[in-house]
Amino acid sequence: MSKIMAIKVGKLIDGNGGPVLDNGVIVIEGDRITAVGAQSDIQVPPDAEVVEEPGLTAMPGMMDVHLHIGQFNNLTFRNYRVAQYEISPELQQLYMLFHSQLCFERGFTTLRDEGLMSTRGLLTDHTIAVRDSINLGIFPGPRLVVAAFTVGTGSHLDLIHPRAALRDPDATADGADEMRKLARQNLLRGADWLKTCASGGGGTDKESPKVRNHTQEELDAVCDEAHAQHSYCSIHCFTPESQKMAIKAGADTIEHMVFHSDEMNEEIVKHGIPVCPTLLHRTDRAIEIRSGTGTSQFTLDKMKKIQPFTYETFQAMHKAGVKIIMGTDMGQEPDMGSNALELEVYVQLGMTPMEAILTTTRNAAEALHMEKDIGTLDAGKLADILLIDGNPAEDITVLQPRENIKVVMKDGKIFVDRRNGKDKSVINVDYGSWQLADG
Repeated sequence: MSKIMAIKVGKLIDGNGGPVLDNGVIVIEGDRITAVGAQSDIQVPPDAEVVEEPGLTAMPGMMDVHLHIGQFNNLTFRNYRVAQYEISPELQQLYMLFHSQLCFERGFTTLRDEGLMSTRGLLTDHTIAVRDSINLGIFPGPRLVVAAFTVGTGSHLDLIHPRAALRDPDATADGADEMRKLARQNLLRGADWLKTCASGGGGTDKESPKVRNHTQEELDAVCDEAHAQHSYCSIHCFTPESQKMAIKAGADTIEHMVFHSDEMNEEIVKHGIPVCPTLLHRTDRAIEIRSGTGTSQFTLDKMKKIQPFTYETFQAMHKAGVKIIMGTDMGQEPDMGSNALELEVYVQLGMTPMEAILTTTRNAAEALHMEKDIGTLDAGKLADILLIDGNPAEDITVLQPRENIKVVMKDGKIFVDRRNGKDKSVINVDYGSWQLADG
């Protein structure tokens, strides 16, 4: 017989966008929610374990749908260009797990990893192994959704590495047939999504964000293959031209959207494509961190130059009614686990705190096609639940301090517990006490 638990809280945010509920209760049996509502309306089973936290707020587990858990993050590495040649893929894989746990500790119960390429080729297999080890219960961690790089020679994601670096010829493809083959190989490996690029990007050296990365036929092949195998495709797009190509190809999500046009915003709304803006990656703080971790001056200047366009595009998308989903593009910076800073930027640019919460809960789950199981606190869904010290519907910044995330529950199991008298964690080293791997 499954264990029954009832969590009573002072405030409850169910992730559906309605008012915050005072004196709420969530009843859980096994890994799923069986009832949610006001304590006065819900009958708690007599054999339930009752958790009473009148000073805390319950909300759904958060999601970051665009990050790179295997990149050399500033929290764990000194210089990413050095790390590219000093760190083995095997050690990098262990950092994938560690980075995902840093996010999990801060309330992110689901992550979509948007792919990684090393100087030895794609690291898709490594990421999938981390995902599977968590799913099998070998390691505690968030629910990982793996998107595999499916890109061409000299594309934005190929230029993450220095131009003079040796490359694995099997890591990229050219032409519609070869792109389709690479897509099939990635799906055969076990990728959940495919990730490709329609334009240049911001964080790479000597590359214009406005260049075209693939032909329409290449993009069509990648999306078609994803959909043929009941999978999905996310497309990196900086420009209206690339957004038009992505829409035509059948993109399931559009990533970044630095530049915009009213016409493309209308088309994106018409087609119902969620957009992940990744604004934290564009902030002055991100640029400052990158300046100390090996990033070229060309790239730093480019990041600063596109910053105002990124913010303007976000505001235009929000006004047009584009469905926005929360993603940070966290990789090299900022600190793994500080993902909730992204939500503050959304609020600074005009969202209400509740709208921002929806980007990381309901909207994110719908974009991942996982809304039947996660994203809101509703009966029948998996019990991915956070208990927060503070009310993020009034002050979105309460989601940032680690100590405010009092409880992290995934699938009905408490993995993190920082309530009074509790000290449960998934990371067994003091926060920040680890050495930099290339220090």
